[in-house]
Amino acid sequence: MPIVKHIMPSNTEKTEEYRDKVSTIDEEGKRIWIYPKKPSGPYTRAREILAVFLLAFLFGAPFIKINNQPLLLFDVINRKFVIFGFVFWPQDFHLFVLATLSLIVFIVLFTVIFGRLWCGWACPQTIFMEMVFRKIEYWIEGDARHQIALKKAPWTAAKLFKKILKHSIFYGISFLIGNTFLAYIIGVDELIKIITDPPSEHLVGLTAMVIFSTVFYGVFAFFREQVCTMVCPYGRLQGVLLDQNSIVVAYDFKRGEPKGRYTRNQKREDLGDCVDCKQCVEVCPTGIDIRNGTQLECINCTACIDACNSVMKKLNWPTGLIRYASYKGILDGIKLRFTGRIAAYSAILFILMVVTSVLLFGRTSVETTILRTPGLLYQETENGNIANLFNIKIVNKTQEQQLLELKLKSPNGLIKVLGGDIIVPEQGLFESAFFIEIPKKNVFMARLPVYIEVYSGDELIEEIRSSFIGPNPEKKE
Repeated sequence: MPIVKHIMPSNTEKTEEYRDKVSTIDEEGKRIWIYPKKPSGPYTRAREILAVFLLAFLFGAPFIKINNQPLLLFDVINRKFVIFGFVFWPQDFHLFVLATLSLIVFIVLFTVIFGRLWCGWACPQTIFMEMVFRKIEYWIEGDARHQIALKKAPWTAAKLFKKILKHSIFYGISFLIGNTFLAYIIGVDELIKIITDPPSEHLVGLTAMVIFSTVFYGVFAFFREQVCTMVCPYGRLQGVLLDQNSIVVAYDFKRGEPKGRYTRNQKREDLGDCVDCKQCVEVCPTGIDIRNGTQLECINCTACIDACNSVMKKLNWPTGLIRYASYKGILDGIKLRFTGRIAAYSAILFILMVVTSVLLFGRTSVETTILRTPGLLYQETENGNIANLFNIKIVNKTQEQQLLELKLKSPNGLIKVLGGDIIVPEQGLFESAFFIEIPKKNVFMARLPVYIEVYSGDELIEEIRSSFIGPNPEKKE
């Protein structure tokens, strides 16, 4: 390997103007359409295998049920969320907040260490764009140079057929994606009902399907990599989260510089290992030159690694000119270290996960909310008691139907439930109302605390405190 004095790419030493603009927009603000060359290699094959499993999970998860509950459901309308068979209601909102905070900290920690590994390997946008839509485009229109030639060619029957075929398949897949995402919101049973029933009976659902499908079609057929560079906040955050120790897809500038093509009379020691073939640029789905260093547009998809390694193999030179590495690792040969920043994020993440786990596994199987009906004053009954109307909401988180009973612990009085027995279905919700009647002599203050017990058979499940209003004692004659 040649020993060179350069520690940064030669073009970066002169200028970093490339950081002042996006690779897909020209100086006039017009879109530069990207035609990436079809990648191939070990990393690409590994990503394809992972994509198959991720796509199978994405499309299959709505149909998988655990204990008669979907594997994943985010029913915002009914405020019911199911994650791996566990049902969460609005009463579990604190768990959702803690879990979200844990996820954010995990993303920060993961990015600090491994950069945008998620973007290149598991992000749905990348999976669909590179492993589904782009492959269909290669199949119908050919590789990059064929696509460019097709665009410049006059409109013929063959060109029209290819374009119609491609966009028809694109919209069909988008329609499938839209329906799948809708299944995560309303449930697969409701989705099947919308599909099988006459359209006139589900105009709202049908409209939602068309909107979802059209949005996905527009993203993958036209907007494409702009999602990663202009819309996704994660790409913008990487500039704050990454440091010189973060593992990213990086160009080994110490080994590659000065870049240039070799002539017959030139020795290998005269130049770096980069022969300036630009294969890494041609396969990049966001149109950047990774040799400039870490950039906003880079999604760590590894296409440039495979392209560069294939050239190195043809030259019988060592691979890894472009590889997963940190800036410090390339510059000084320093491996990933457990820094104070990583330690701080790890400690916060550990605390959040412990708190979330304790609350998750310690939550009650039945959760009751009792509130006095707003806007109503007390009533005096015929037998001289003071009555208040209360609303009750019970969430049953178990797999069994629950028959519950309310008892007034304090003060002395009685409870009258409207509508009969309190029967809460499994993994379901019960809502009703009830009266609390207390003898007038026991209502010694305008706002009296009351304690209500919830029983399942002889087992006390919960004790709930509420308030009971009555006549103001000071106004009594």
